[in-house]
Amino acid sequence: MQKILLGSHVSMSKPDYLLGSARSAIGFKANTFMFYTGAPQNSIRTPLNRLRIPEFHQYLKEHDINIGNLVIHAPYIINIGSNENQKHAIATQILKTEVYRTKEIGCSYLVLHPGNAIGISKEKAIQNIAKAINEINQINKDVIICLETMSGKGSEIGRTFEELKQIINLIKNKHLIGVCLDTCHINDAGYDDKDIDQVLEGFDRIIGLHYLKVIHLNDSKNKKGANKDRHENIGYGTIGFETLLKYVHDQRLIDIPKILETPWWGGQPLYKQEIEILRSKIWKDYRK
Repeated sequence: MQKILLGSHVSMSKPDYLLGSARSAIGFKANTFMFYTGAPQNSIRTPLNRLRIPEFHQYLKEHDINIGNLVIHAPYIINIGSNENQKHAIATQILKTEVYRTKEIGCSYLVLHPGNAIGISKEKAIQNIAKAINEINQINKDVIICLETMSGKGSEIGRTFEELKQIINLIKNKHLIGVCLDTCHINDAGYDDKDIDQVLEGFDRIIGLHYLKVIHLNDSKNKKGANKDRHENIGYGTIGFETLLKYVHDQRLIDIPKILETPWWGGQPLYKQEIEILRSKIWKDYRK
């Protein structure tokens, strides 16, 4: 029987860095997880030689976690959609650094918010995004940059599958590009993700399911089409437990890492409880 790949976002901080991240994930009973290689709000990064990478690798082996199923998230501050030369160049360099760090840590998937069309058309921003990724992929041979589906706030690119496909069409090395589907984001963008068959069939028709590499599994505080991006705990939002359960257990998605980014409750993460109910398929009120 194939393993369901289910985990959460975990923090990375000194003194244990990556080793601490892996220990947190194991504490949540996860077999995959996602982390940032530094603060998501900036590009300041701890040198790789301090991240305890060899111990991290050994710990993963001891707990039967395949590093190929782990996910790194790029900083939020990157906007390779920018049309200002200096801002675009800086954003491209930050992303290039994250790709390098992802490879050196040993992971394959780097999730990226595609960017924003600030003062320009979406078409121009899409061209700028593809330009940056193509430049990076001239030296990147291993890391798959996964464009995240977005909720549609402001001038975000990636609100629709069509926008992501337009970027993918412009990428030269197609094996180095993928998509991260966020269930909260597509709900807030207007997709009816209660109908998982409709969502996956539309994704396959427009983009191709072979490009789907990561799922962010989140409930939503918002009604469909709100364009707000406010995550909720599994089963307490407008998407609901039964729907999110389908994304976990659908055979079309079985090999895809599914990552929880749900809110803390009472000052504590609820990832362990959420993973438990999603694996067991049995709902219980865990937020007390």
